[in-house]
Amino acid sequence: MMELTSMQVEEFQQTILSYYHENGRVFPWRNTHDPYKILCSELMLQQTQTERVVPKYQKWIEHFPTAETLAKAQFQDVLTLWNGLGYNRRARFLQNACKTVVEDLHGKFPHSAKELQKLSGVGPYTSRAVSAFAFGNPEVFIETNIRALYLFFFFPNVENVLDVQLLPLIEQTLYRENPRTWYYALMDYGAELKRKVKNPNRKSAHYAKQSKFEGSIRQARGAILHYLTNLSNPDESKVSLQTIAKSKAIDYERIKKAALKLEKEGFIVAEDEMIYLDNSIK
Repeated sequence: MMELTSMQVEEFQQTILSYYHENGRVFPWRNTHDPYKILCSELMLQQTQTERVVPKYQKWIEHFPTAETLAKAQFQDVLTLWNGLGYNRRARFLQNACKTVVEDLHGKFPHSAKELQKLSGVGPYTSRAVSAFAFGNPEVFIETNIRALYLFFFFPNVENVLDVQLLPLIEQTLYRENPRTWYYALMDYGAELKRKVKNPNRKSAHYAKQSKFEGSIRQARGAILHYLTNLSNPDESKVSLQTIAKSKAIDYERIKKAALKLEKEGFIVAEDEMIYLDNSIK
């Protein structure tokens, strides 16, 4: 394991924080310590570009300003607002997490990453990010921009670097006086690096290009949900798979495979060739 001197740590922290104070990005979720709003932003930002998330996040918070309002919402409304972000399971996870907070935790989000991770759809990264950004806890975590930054600074000539090699460095260099600001600074510096130099994440053993959207099952899933959420009364209206396939110009077999996955995940109810949106909260 690479051990840094106190001087190296201090110099690194000064470099990152100086950049952030001069060039830090401004996002609406950075203006709050509300764990609900931060959880919303974190789930939205998974697999979705920041520029696309900002307007969606703002509309989302206007419609669902609290965990309670989201927990009680019709799933049709949830999916309609989520439309355009992709990976619709995140919307289901988020609503289910809020239902747990409201019904089982008296409306209070846990402060620790360990307890946060018990919520629906909240994994190791998200639990630690919410803990740090909402409650200022000195958590240790990694995401794509942070990974790029540490690879650039500490592994400039090494290939196939594992995250387990980066995490000790993230812990050693953690600015414990203000973890929230520190992680925002790391993310912003890493994002800038990815724009200005060849993506350092290519040196990561975990690097993988996102699969092509066109022609994918993911595209068919989104098409089905988009069709159902735009019906006048989707929780009662049954639609045939053939109708959706023809309407969306997607081959029937791909629509059928996507529908099977959506049914298994609780998004839709299928009765032979007819499907409709499952508006219950599970």
